[in-house]
Amino acid sequence: MSEVIKSISVDGREMKLTIGRFAPQAGGSVLIESGETSVLVTATRSTGREGIDFLPLLVDYEERLYAAGRVPGGFLRREGRPPEKAVLTCRLIDRPLRPLFPDWLRDDIQIVATTVSMDAQVPPDVLAVTGASVATLLAKIPFKGPMAAVRVGLVGDDFIINPTYAEIAEGDLDLVVAGSPDGVIMVEAGANQVPEQDMVEAIDFGYEVVCDLIKAQRELMAELGIAPVEETPPEIDPTLEDFVRERVTEPIKEILARFEKDKNVRDAALDEVQASVTAAIDELPETDPIQVAAVENPKEIGKVFKSITKTLMRRQVIEDKVRVDGRKLDEVRPISCQVGVLPQRVHGSGLFNRGLTQVLSIVTLGTPGDAQEMDDLHPDSQKRYLHHYNFPPYSVGETRPMRSPGRREIGHGALAERALIPVLPTKEEFPYVLRVVSEVLSSNGSTSMGSVCGSTLSLMDAGVPLSKPVSGAAMGLIKEGDQVCVLTDIQGIEDFLGDMDFKVAGTADGITALQMDMKITGLPMQVVADAIHQAKPARLHILEKMLAAIDAPRKEMSPYAPRLLTLKIDPEQIGMIIGPGGKTIKGITEETGAKIDIEDDGRVTISAVDEKAASRALQIIAGMTRKLAAGDVFLGKVTRIIPIGAFVEIAPSKEGMIHISQLADYRVGKVEDEVSVGDEVVVKIRELDNRGRINLTRLGIHPEEAAAARAGSAD
Repeated sequence: MSEVIKSISVDGREMKLTIGRFAPQAGGSVLIESGETSVLVTATRSTGREGIDFLPLLVDYEERLYAAGRVPGGFLRREGRPPEKAVLTCRLIDRPLRPLFPDWLRDDIQIVATTVSMDAQVPPDVLAVTGASVATLLAKIPFKGPMAAVRVGLVGDDFIINPTYAEIAEGDLDLVVAGSPDGVIMVEAGANQVPEQDMVEAIDFGYEVVCDLIKAQRELMAELGIAPVEETPPEIDPTLEDFVRERVTEPIKEILARFEKDKNVRDAALDEVQASVTAAIDELPETDPIQVAAVENPKEIGKVFKSITKTLMRRQVIEDKVRVDGRKLDEVRPISCQVGVLPQRVHGSGLFNRGLTQVLSIVTLGTPGDAQEMDDLHPDSQKRYLHHYNFPPYSVGETRPMRSPGRREIGHGALAERALIPVLPTKEEFPYVLRVVSEVLSSNGSTSMGSVCGSTLSLMDAGVPLSKPVSGAAMGLIKEGDQVCVLTDIQGIEDFLGDMDFKVAGTADGITALQMDMKITGLPMQVVADAIHQAKPARLHILEKMLAAIDAPRKEMSPYAPRLLTLKIDPEQIGMIIGPGGKTIKGITEETGAKIDIEDDGRVTISAVDEKAASRALQIIAGMTRKLAAGDVFLGKVTRIIPIGAFVEIAPSKEGMIHISQLADYRVGKVEDEVSVGDEVVVKIRELDNRGRINLTRLGIHPEEAAAARAGSAD
């Protein structure tokens, strides 16, 4: 393909697409640029593997630190395991892309997005999402696109399209909207308690620009002579399908109509029906067409069974307005909340139950030195709030090897993290590093929102002064033609067989996080708005149950949590506290047992489980950094003696000399007659000479000054 460059105006900023220059052997490739941020996106298709009954779509987002003119850290000095934000970008690309491929497609498809240049203005993630659509169209893969994404910020009262990093940090909203010709297909947002209606307007604002990007892609494909690809889907053997349908339809109807609240009982009954039809097919003669079809395509029975179950479950919701467990469309499952469920060795704990979903969240309060150092392309260098989400196999009654966290675990953890950030205390108010781990003990839908609720409970149990508690609920959707039903607090089967998983978290005042994923090709804005508004009463109901368990952060922290004391020093004094080779700060740590963290701006944080140890370290550092003046009185220790006087340490690394004439109010023959090395003596600063030397005296000290110096040293 010859080189083609197309420029698109996006809210007054240029977005440039370069086609035909890079990656000629990929199925389709595009370099998508805005400002000085450039992302190369490729799409490649290969022949499907035997036995695959799902779409093997693989999305990779690669960050190269050369893009920002940086050399990677670490021993190897090259990029290794993808950082968390790269994993989240993979998900951001995958989620709006996947529903647009035909559900029958089984070929291997790989999307690779590589950030090759990046400035401090334009985040690359939304460029990668739009680039994935362009590359897929160029690769001539069956695709119900085009698709595009934009970011929406809120600074003051104004919405901004594709804000800079600085505008994102300054504003109250970081929203990514992706859409197709059929409507909104994905939403991802973090917000500072933005009201529901404002969020709806922001999504609508973003989708208007998405439509412009879709139009530009269609024009580009027309210029290139690339028409939408249509391929014939494989057919299910109609004889086998009819055989299964006749035998399972009524039993499935009967099971769904029981409104069984116990997921395990319902699943067991459905499994029994599927096993019975499989057994019936096995009893047929080997030459029977149905038996032959089942042998040739062993997964067809399961596909037909799932299709029938999906149709009947959805019909029950659409026609009868009742769900498989008997709930109304807007009804939340039973809630129970507990705090302090673990011993105080952990600094805070909360147990959240919603139906059969159960999440245990545990808080650890760390020191500033425990903050996570970030080594990626993004401006933030540290994280002081970490949320980690674990999903063990026993939570769904299964067995499988337990490995390091996958993309799903990282994504759910990041969503819960994002939901809590707006209500956390500032570093100045509460200097702790916070880590919350949410262990999913049982899963039947909406574990990420269960993690949000569990995190709130555990943080309040740990004494973290949240500005407001946060709760969350997951909304679902059943759409058949023009008939639409929005479901509150979806469970597993409604997620599996439904059309939407829309997670909404927030406080009583507004939304703090959103995440919407679709299984259909898009939703009208009105349906998105209805889902957002319907989530609010559910969130408030859940919040009420949480506040019944703990209505405010505890006043006292766990006795095993570190106690933090802070002071601010002149940055020029940092070297003095550290000392040569770290000798001074190590000495303070060894003497007191406290941990000391010093930041470049001069903020010193001292931590110890024993508050007295922290206070002693604070006292030592305060003494070292104290601005000395003539007349100050100290209790010091004699460190060495010379013929003309004695040196006294009045603070760590600070010594002054008492001239022999200032040892007593009478003539002293020998210094050793008055003091010895190791003696504690009360001294006053007589003068600070122009060479920075401290001259001390024992004369003219009032008894009250001496008493205060001794008392201060004892403290």
